[in-house]
Amino acid sequence: MLQEADIGVGISGVEGMQAVMSSDYAIAQFRFLERLLLVHGHWCYRRISMMICYFFYKNLTFGFTLFWYEAYASFSGRPAYNDWYMSCYNVFFTSLPVIALGVFDQDVSARLCLKYPLLYQEGVQNILFSWPRILGWMSNGVLSAIIIFFFTTNSIFNQAFRKDGHAVDYEVLGVAMYSSVVWAVNCQMALSINYFTWIQHFFIWGSIALWYIFLVVYGSLPPTFSTTAYKVLVEACAPSILYWLTTLLVVVSTLLPYFLYRAFQTRFRPMYHDLIQRQRLEGSETEISSQTEVSSELPAQVEIKMQHLKANLRQRNQ
Repeated sequence: MLQEADIGVGISGVEGMQAVMSSDYAIAQFRFLERLLLVHGHWCYRRISMMICYFFYKNLTFGFTLFWYEAYASFSGRPAYNDWYMSCYNVFFTSLPVIALGVFDQDVSARLCLKYPLLYQEGVQNILFSWPRILGWMSNGVLSAIIIFFFTTNSIFNQAFRKDGHAVDYEVLGVAMYSSVVWAVNCQMALSINYFTWIQHFFIWGSIALWYIFLVVYGSLPPTFSTTAYKVLVEACAPSILYWLTTLLVVVSTLLPYFLYRAFQTRFRPMYHDLIQRQRLEGSETEISSQTEVSSELPAQVEIKMQHLKANLRQRNQ
């Protein structure tokens, strides 16, 4: 039975350790199964779902900026970014925040997971990893790439950028787009996270800072090594207020669609954890914990859903 199950849970007892050795997870007593499923099961499902969807988002955002650039350049083959920019994107500048999401994120506390068992239905009904949700994140990535490319090119192209009055060249355009991508995908992670720790802050903002540190160090190398990145930040981008204003405008515009969608969804089409988070914010912790009856603990929409589930269960048993 353990070998046929998707995830095997073994209980160590008087029967021996054979079940534990064949299982994916082992618990000492049967009563620990409640916390394993309702708390860690819910957290794990949410973390993995968000992590996979975010991978789709950040890679499509980065990849489609290259596609729009090639279309804009009539597919001439001229790269938008330096080769080392593209090599380091998934390794240094966007990898650590998504790892922190997959390890530390919690939408609600362990106490509320046990208090509202209906949260476990998000995994049973596959709400967070359905095709509409995956396609929604992919569409958000494509939209973010469109906003980043066209807003950046229209904001700084053909503008007097350097101190000597020279207009923006392709090296500066590539750095401006890449900076907007790094800022946008990491700030998108900050909007998606529910439970912040110092590690997550360090990974998110440290990844952005690492991009500028890399640009300074790599740009200080001789042109034979740094090629198009030679002192592009120190001499061209950093002294220009247009570069920083463009980055701010593009990042805010990129994050605005997701922010508006989440605001609309939380207010008018909330999921189970949204309802519980709202109740927790509207009422104090003492008011929530002092409720004793199950019917009064649950939000109205969650209670209606529970009644439907109980009715369906009774029909199956008849």
